[in-house]
Amino acid sequence: MASVASSTTLISSSSSTRVLPHKSSLPSHSLSFLPTFSSPSGSASLRFAPLLAGASLSRLKPPELHRHFVLRLLDDLPLVGNKAPDFEAEAVFDQEFIKVKLSEYIGNKYVILFFYPLDFTFVCPTEITAFSDRYAEFEKLNTEVLGVSVDSVFSHLAWIQTDRKSGGLGDLNYPLISDVTKSISKSFGVLIHDQGIALRGLFIIDKEGVIQHSTINNLGIGRSVDETMRTLQALQYIQENPDEVCPAGWKPGEKSMKPDPKLSKEYFSAI
Repeated sequence: MASVASSTTLISSSSSTRVLPHKSSLPSHSLSFLPTFSSPSGSASLRFAPLLAGASLSRLKPPELHRHFVLRLLDDLPLVGNKAPDFEAEAVFDQEFIKVKLSEYIGNKYVILFFYPLDFTFVCPTEITAFSDRYAEFEKLNTEVLGVSVDSVFSHLAWIQTDRKSGGLGDLNYPLISDVTKSISKSFGVLIHDQGIALRGLFIIDKEGVIQHSTINNLGIGRSVDETMRTLQALQYIQENPDEVCPAGWKPGEKSMKPDPKLSKEYFSAI
């Protein structure tokens, strides 16, 4: 398992201080995936009850019961609303190799984590550069952006060093993570196993490390930075105002709604 030095690199600007993982002088070829499970109800036993309903436990040998129990655990936990699977991996940022560990952002920042299929392709650079061009807006919302593909850090670096007019990326304002073992893509449910590449998955993770939003596009469909931004703003609004919810298409400054049969009429009567 790869280890990460406890030190961090601080990049200061006029508006904020940015914390990045420790830079390594040379990349190693290992990647560690640390799975995390949680039960929102606080009582995991309730989540396994359907598995045992109608079954005769006396006819199940202990190893069989254990195997079915674990499968139910994995199938019964959606990503949204639960802790994001932690990971540690190599990445490229500012044309240097660094280590990124997702849990280092917990308690400090929101995270936009997006997957794309491959370097040196066609739709991918339009998304990657669009997020980079809007990075300052995400930074103002205390949010880090992380891009991930199954390519190596060497491929990432070569693509970053390629001019945009030639299909490259140019310098980016956030790290590109290397998922050469495909562990991260698999843990977030976006890996196409028979092709060995990731779908266009995007996840918004809050400061507690909980996945609050996900979208997954097929390979030929690019994503919208505007919609990602809008969803992030809606998430932050309802976390700051827990007695309110955001209706369809909500944007900052627009009217929100009270999740109550009577109080919600104030919203509906105004539209």
